This record gives sequence, structure tokens and C-alpha cells, in this order.
Amino acid sequence: MKKIALAIHGGCGVMPEASMTPEDWQAARQDLAAALKAGYAVLQTGGSALDAVEAAVVVMEDSPHFNAGHGAALNENGVHELDASIMDGATLEAGAVSASLAIRNPVKAARLLMQDGRAVLLTGAAADRFAEASGLATEPQSYFTTAKRVEALAAMKVHAAAGTDGTENEKHGTVGAVALDAAGHLAAATSTGGYTNKPDGRVGDSPIIGAGTYARDGACAVSGTGKGEFFIRHVVGHEIASRVAYLGQDLATAADGVVNGDLAAHDIGAGLVAVGADGAITAPYNTPGMFRGWVTGDGKAFVATHETIYEVTV
Repeated sequence: MKKIALAIHGGCGVMPEASMTPEDWQAARQDLAAALKAGYAVLQTGGSALDAVEAAVVVMEDSPHFNAGHGAALNENGVHELDASIMDGATLEAGAVSASLAIRNPVKAARLLMQDGRAVLLTGAAADRFAEASGLATEPQSYFTTAKRVEALAAMKVHAAAGTDGTENEKHGTVGAVALDAAGHLAAATSTGGYTNKPDGRVGDSPIIGAGTYARDGACAVSGTGKGEFFIRHVVGHEIASRVAYLGQDLATAADGVVNGDLAAHDIGAGLVAVGADGAITAPYNTPGMFRGWVTGDGKAFVATHETIYEVTV
């Protein structure tokens, strides 16, 4: 079998280790491992990179530990508005939804929209109608809410009133996956609830092709996490692919240059996962931690939240 690779993230800006119990951190790592297992199972049986990234992201959307789907952030009005996208590196086809109020797994809607071919991005009620008409599961807003997100919204409103800044974990988070399949094709997918206390109707980088999500065969696949407005301004995913394709930079150099160079100048939390056409994987971040995991070409899998890296079985 040709080389295959998979990398995922569950958002940067991870809280200080002392802020959660060891059991809670372990539960989050278990869900990261489950996402890796789902995506890698697709690749290992000769499936497509597109199927792999979708499968991995769905697991994280269903987990309460990450800011996507169940457990997504709340906006200023206490409402969940969900964004997601997916991209095929072989064809540059892509699909995305934004400001969904009801789609259980937004990444599935993005995939179906890509296959539908009439639009790349649907937003708000139109995205919800498309998902429902396509047979996807929809949920009431209460499904997406967790106590952690309610507490984060209250904390961010206090910060806003006092003119202080919240922690990266209180503010935002995202999930994403990138993959290389045995046919040599790349794909990327990203899903998020945006940042806590965000303005009503705000759309970040996650559903913006070229910013939070990008894949191009022969170059790389990228999924980002952080302050989305700056990912949009720097067109982060496309920028990294361009540095690989046009400047001849290796993937790690290109990704690090954007995260710890271009974006660092704005003093924002940022991170990403990327996989190259050769199976190289990189996961730079500039915050105290980032939920992340990857499977190398030889089948070894790893997950991490902070500096310590744990080997897992997939």
C-alpha cells in the first residue's frame, strides 16, 4: 500500500493542565483517539481522503469536549451558529455551511453540498433546509448546549463588561482533519461553533475555503484553529500551500512561518494541522496547548493536548 497519513485537531488555546481533572483530560484524549481511529480505518481499507476527514470530524462534532456540533460555543445571544467545510485536493471541489442553527453534523452537510455542485457555501436557514432536504439529522438548539459552554459565555460577558480578555479556551475552538490517501489524494475538513460571545451572524474562517480549510494535491491539506478573522485576512490554508508549491518550502517550514511568523505578529492564538503530498505531518500552535493527533505512514498514532504526547492504538 502507498503511504497514507492523517492528522486532526480539536482546537488550540487549551486550558492550563490544572484547570481540569486528569480524568477529564483523559476523556478528551480518548475522543481524539476515536476520531483518529475512524479516519484511519477509512484510509487503511483504501478509502478516500475525503471520507477519512469527514469520518474523523464527525466523531469530534459528536463529542462534548470540542467546540463543534454537540458542545459548540454560544454567541452573544446564547445561540449556537455552526460552521463547517470540506475540500477535495484532487479536484479543488469544496462545500461549506455557515451559521447553521440545527445541523447535527455540519461537516456532512458541507460534503453533500460539495457533491451537489450548485454552490460552495450555504448559510443560515438555507443551509439548514438543504441539510434537512438531504436527509441529514437536525437537532434543537438544546442538543448542542453543554454546561461548559454556558459557563464560558457567562465568563466572556463578564470579561467584556470589565474590558478584560478571556482565556483562549473560553473564547474559541475548532475541530479539523487532514488526510493523504493511498491514491495520493489530499483532503481537509473543519468544523466549529466559532468563538464564545461572538456577534450574531458572525462567520469565521472555518467555512472559508483557502482560509481555515484548504487542500491541493501535490502541495498539502490544511485545517486551522484560532482567531478566524486573521486566518481570513492571511488566507492561511492557501498561503501555506503556496509556500510549498511555489517557494519549494517543506511543509513544517511553511506552516510554522505562518503560525509563528505572520499570525504571531497579531498576538492571537493560532494553530493548525497539515499533511503534505509526501505524507509529512505538522501541527504548529502558539498557545499553551492544542488538542491534536496524527497517524503516520507506518500506522503509529499519537494524541496530545499540551507538550506530552501519548501513543494510542488505532
